[in-house]
Amino acid sequence: MKSDKIRTNDLKSEEIFFFERKDVLTHREDVYYQDLFYRVLKIGTELECARPRKVSPVEFKNEIADLMKPSGDLESLGELGIYNVVKEHCGIELQVIGRHPQWNALLEQYSSIISILMEKKVRMKATCGLHFHLIAIGLAENIPEIILANLWNLIRRHAPGLKFLFSGGKVADGICRRRQHNAHQEFMSISPIDLKMGEIKYKLEKSLVVPEHQNFFNLEHLKFNEKGDLENFHIELRFPDGDLAPTSIVAKTYLFFALVLKAVEISKYGLIHPGDNSQWERKIELMNYLSNNDGNLARSDTSKIGEEEIRELQKNASNLLFFLKSIFNKFTNPAYTVLKSLIEKPISLRRIENDNWEAIEDELRATAYYPDFIDNEDSKIIKIIELGLEKNKSSISEWLEDVSISTGISKNEIKQRIDGYIEKYPVWDSELGAFIFQR
Repeated sequence: MKSDKIRTNDLKSEEIFFFERKDVLTHREDVYYQDLFYRVLKIGTELECARPRKVSPVEFKNEIADLMKPSGDLESLGELGIYNVVKEHCGIELQVIGRHPQWNALLEQYSSIISILMEKKVRMKATCGLHFHLIAIGLAENIPEIILANLWNLIRRHAPGLKFLFSGGKVADGICRRRQHNAHQEFMSISPIDLKMGEIKYKLEKSLVVPEHQNFFNLEHLKFNEKGDLENFHIELRFPDGDLAPTSIVAKTYLFFALVLKAVEISKYGLIHPGDNSQWERKIELMNYLSNNDGNLARSDTSKIGEEEIRELQKNASNLLFFLKSIFNKFTNPAYTVLKSLIEKPISLRRIENDNWEAIEDELRATAYYPDFIDNEDSKIIKIIELGLEKNKSSISEWLEDVSISTGISKNEIKQRIDGYIEKYPVWDSELGAFIFQR
């Protein structure tokens, strides 16, 4: 199974159009709800893995729980941010408490968690998943239903590419786990064009086709008011396969963050269309190739995924990533670059080549340049900017000259370091005559 490098000029984006809605957001509401989600959205995971061979389930669960030191309190991260360790069909499940995404903090957290798991020689079997929970904490107001409807349709529109991007199997004819616990049939067939999202939730709750909590996009935790808007915001994305590469998990966290913010943004225009009929039938076909209950050992039978299908899946995922790029630019971290690498070669194809999680993580880390301001020179420069110790300068050159004199760092190096403080958004403020941080 071969993957090709994606070239931007080879991609022809699927046409984007919207169904009319009377409840579209105004530009002011768009700005408000994006800012609200940016402040209150927390993203946690359920990380599943299997025990080593010849180790009893009870012994393994207890040993991991002792090492992870779960807090048992969703309001307290504890040492590693683990809420609980529970027995799962595949082995164990680590319930990682949701937190506001920050690249270095999440990478350090998942690296610490996975380091312990690797030392204990856990396995990532076909039954293992990685469920993402997106929770808006402390909401004192309702969320417009159109935002959730657009998130639903945006993920439906790109479901094949997302399923491929999140695939984690290690054999060519089984790159995804079985469909049973992340079923897409109803998700792909039920549209918010004719039904409100509260009605869709009720339909899934009463369905005999798929148990409510096993849906690809799980709505079971949501509450709706009489108008149909959301009283809370807690959704679960169940389709990602198991993953033990910290950089991959953090980048995927940011993908879901970006999807929520984009769903807000496009709600000014109506309800996004999931794709025209000819393309939609092919999307359903690709989803069925990727996710079914026909494989061996709890895998999907993905033997129909050849090089042509991989190119289609890469294109579908890449088009989503390009659509989200303006949101990723706000994050000022390497998530976008890592996700591009995973679209070209997801965890599954990397495991097929070399089933070594440390090597996979090293490959992804190499794509993820992210400055970490820890040395003494950075500390000096940041202190001067944050405390306004050098100000009222007539030009950037004069400011750099005076900072160079006070710190002993050359003007060129100071400017290079400031340019690297991307997460702090440094800008020259002519009124103050100094550099300031916008964040």
